[in-house]
Amino acid sequence: MKTVTATLIGISPYSQSKHYETEKLDKERPDDYEKRTWRDRCHVDEDGYCYIPPMALKNCLSEAAKFLSIQIPGKGKSTFTKNFEAGLMVVESMPLGVKLDTVKGEWYFVPADGRRGSGKRVKKCFPVFNPWKVKCTVTVVDETITKPIFLQHFEAAGQLIGMGRFRPRNNGFYGRFKVADFVWSEA
Repeated sequence: MKTVTATLIGISPYSQSKHYETEKLDKERPDDYEKRTWRDRCHVDEDGYCYIPPMALKNCLSEAAKFLSIQIPGKGKSTFTKNFEAGLMVVESMPLGVKLDTVKGEWYFVPADGRRGSGKRVKKCFPVFNPWKVKCTVTVVDETITKPIFLQHFEAAGQLIGMGRFRPRNNGFYGRFKVADFVWSEA
């Protein structure tokens, strides 16, 4: 088992869109509700600081493996996809160092149901972090994943997949990052 520690440095803004169900106040209009609650889209720890959830990075790496479809040497047509899906663990959140009440937001005219191309549109505000930098730890359980293979996937994940709302994998450009201070060690 190996442990990877690295710093992810944002090369595009990072934005969150966590689902929330904050109740509306009596007779509150939809636009007033949005103005009051948009920060609820952030992932926040008990001290009021925003963070990137561990599964965002885990899913980013799994999507990179699926996207690259690099074949495992000596295993025929098998690719690293299943190895990255089952053989990695990211269990620690990645603090952004930003207090919830200082997060900036961006207003967009988006589909009311969240589906691209659907009819009705409404104004929504999404939290955005720019610039951003986080430290991460990934545990590599699968011995098939070597240091060069992991680093290749990690760098592709930052360039081609991204994390958060409006990432490249979802036809956007936010959530892209470069990998710095990469350390591969025995767990």
